Amino acid sequence: MPFRDLQCALYNGHPVLGPQKTYQWVPFYGAPNQCDLNCLAVGHAFYHSFGRVLDGTPCSWGSRGLCVAGRCLNAGCDGLMGSDAREDHCGRCGGTNDSCLFVQRVFRDTGAFAGYWNVTLIPEGARHIYAAHRSRNHLALMGGDGRYVLNGNGEVSPSGTYEAAGTRVVYTRAAGPEETLRAAGPTSQDLLLQVLLQEPNPGIEFEFWLPRERYGPFQEQAQALGWSLRQPQPLEVEPQSLEPQEALAAFPTRTPKPTPDPCPPCPDTRGRAHRLLHYCGSDFVFRARVLGHLRQAQETRYEVRVQLVYKNRSPLQSLEYVWAPGRCPCPPMALHREYLLAAQRLVNPDGTQDRLLLPHAGYARPWSPAEDSRVRLAARHCPV
Repeated sequence: MPFRDLQCALYNGHPVLGPQKTYQWVPFYGAPNQCDLNCLAVGHAFYHSFGRVLDGTPCSWGSRGLCVAGRCLNAGCDGLMGSDAREDHCGRCGGTNDSCLFVQRVFRDTGAFAGYWNVTLIPEGARHIYAAHRSRNHLALMGGDGRYVLNGNGEVSPSGTYEAAGTRVVYTRAAGPEETLRAAGPTSQDLLLQVLLQEPNPGIEFEFWLPRERYGPFQEQAQALGWSLRQPQPLEVEPQSLEPQEALAAFPTRTPKPTPDPCPPCPDTRGRAHRLLHYCGSDFVFRARVLGHLRQAQETRYEVRVQLVYKNRSPLQSLEYVWAPGRCPCPPMALHREYLLAAQRLVNPDGTQDRLLLPHAGYARPWSPAEDSRVRLAARHCPV
């Protein structure tokens, strides 16, 4: 347990603010004096200062400075107190950040239904990891073995420090809507950041530093998992006034022919990681033939005949409806073709609607004997 966590935990279960009330305590890093023992009451929107931390406590999360007699004394990355040597974001003592790249994005996918949605892959070797949002949703973190570190299987984890991929992950969520996740790194294996949606996603900021040699493989893995590598930014255009003759030339009088609005191309969803992710995280995996489809305003409904069930949490009927978000579902499914599908079950709060949902960029692949073998192999690698 980290030194500061240990000091806060000493007050767990002991009356502090009254003779009867007791709390569980974890470090709080937002207070002004970083060499005071400021601890957050788990599940409550307040922290308490228990005086000075013990000498030798790191001044802040991820800091090399140490608290001595209530003052923060900086230590260089060469291990000497008072040294000016600093480690750059790439982990090099005295470096200039030229051996790594900074990844910073905002995940804005609103999600078509409640449940777990992928945010980003955090590759092996990542440093200075940070993710934050302000909503009732919950960040979830999955290890490379498919087991959840935080907020997995629909259960909300308490604030605190967690071990994952060879680094400590500091997870903080007060009673308010703000939630943060930090890790100094470097990670010893890939991590998968997800969000457990309970309301529309207002945006999740995330960032980390990655060694240059790992950025190319990270892009390839992100493409294989069907995630966008770039988020389009609005362009500002300077307004320009046109002379009368230029205006006539710029805006011809002929009426342009209307062009249909085609569906955008679907992201690439091939690869073992994508198959394993959806097989293990879905409620149903089955082989089905598409009998019909109906496109509506915000969703597409497929009528399918279930032919073989690989995984199910409740019985499936021989004829089922499978719903996909949007008028242009990804991946698309053709009539009278057979597919292997990984679907999730969604029941609305009043119980009047019970659906099988195919996520956007989910698992819907044409059935073949080879794909059948691959999906059976994926079943062996899911966490029990």
